[in-house]
Amino acid sequence: MSGCSVHSGVTDSQKNISKVQPDEVIYLSRSSYRDSLYGFWLGQCIANWTGLVTEMDKIGNIGELKTGEFYTRHDWGKPDQPSIWGQGVPSDLSATIDFVTIRPEGIWGADDDTDIEYIYQELLKNSPSVMLTPEQIRDGWLKHIYSPLEPTPFGRDPEGNYENFLWVSNQKAFDLMQAGTLPPLTGSKALNPHYDMIDAQLTTEIFGFFAPARPDVALKMSDLPVRTVADKEAIDIANFYITLYSLASAVDKSLPLKAQIMWMAEQARQQLPAQQYPAAMYDLVKDMYLADVPWEKTRDTLYVRYQQHQRDGYDLTGRNLYCNGCFAAGINFAASLVSLFYGEGDLKETVKIGALTGWDSDNPTATWGGLLGFMQGKEQIEKVFNQSFSNRFNIHRTRKNFPNNGIDTFDNMADKGITIVDKVVVQLMGGSVDLENDRWVIPVKH
Repeated sequence: MSGCSVHSGVTDSQKNISKVQPDEVIYLSRSSYRDSLYGFWLGQCIANWTGLVTEMDKIGNIGELKTGEFYTRHDWGKPDQPSIWGQGVPSDLSATIDFVTIRPEGIWGADDDTDIEYIYQELLKNSPSVMLTPEQIRDGWLKHIYSPLEPTPFGRDPEGNYENFLWVSNQKAFDLMQAGTLPPLTGSKALNPHYDMIDAQLTTEIFGFFAPARPDVALKMSDLPVRTVADKEAIDIANFYITLYSLASAVDKSLPLKAQIMWMAEQARQQLPAQQYPAAMYDLVKDMYLADVPWEKTRDTLYVRYQQHQRDGYDLTGRNLYCNGCFAAGINFAASLVSLFYGEGDLKETVKIGALTGWDSDNPTATWGGLLGFMQGKEQIEKVFNQSFSNRFNIHRTRKNFPNNGIDTFDNMADKGITIVDKVVVQLMGGSVDLENDRWVIPVKH
């Protein structure tokens, strides 16, 4: 866990950042933060691959794809059911709905929940400035992402295009880049019909970790990457996740994880404009959680309210999209809140609920696995699962043009993150890197 202490008139016990005055600073241990970043990548991979087992198994019964009753807690450990594109065949990752883990001798594979973040980390590491330009983002995407028109190592998708592990808004943004359009127009509603799909929330959460305890800085850095693939409410949802990630370094770590998560969520809630569906979704899930309603009932309520009745301005069903908008930012944001609140900071329970809730289930699991993995670190994750894991990561499973034939390690990936935070602290926070005492000095701002 990353160390945090407050200076200038506030005692070490007073760590709730909401009480810190603007002329104060916090100290964060760089070595502890490195372990947290290792935990982020490890936790995200465990959760991502576990969620892939149930991805798109259950999306409801509206439209041309009917998937039957949603999963419940009693389905954990039972046989996996086919996804909407599974053609009657369950996941090849696991015959049962269970955790997917990779032992030390194996290698984790990249997925769309990890690979764009990996690209952004690489771009930031190699950039003198931590404020990426439209050209840097375009060039990075074009360098590291396969075009669906070029032969790829992955074969062809059901439509006959070469598989490149890019979908909906990400794919459209990539197409626009290839045609000469720069971000943020690539994510604009005017040019990208998939602007409100899930993609921004998969690709930008990591910016919160690059600006520890300073959501304002994280949101400034991530604004263009978010708008590369998103517009309207999808931007607000991505900002919610980024804020949570940044606040993981500001929360009072003497509190139980359940209380930490609730405080962080309530702070991030402020990123959701009133009178719009993300805020309404948040409030509904939180209220049902606090009322001790079972998580399955909360999930079912979300489905009825938003996908059947299209309340609070959530009109995806009326647009007659493929799979009833099962990739949409909104319904998957709502689903993620179910696992966040009801998981109560327990890594295993959060991933279990996320995998069983439905829709694009590998996305919420990856988000929360990354967050809780960061908050707990490598050793605690291994303790929770009572095993050791591989520390190797194959970015070339989905992307291209990286060193060492795409094989990296979580240690090296965490080191890259530290070098980025060094630059962010100096360039955007007005802080300093104190190598002698192995810490960052970060001015606090509300």
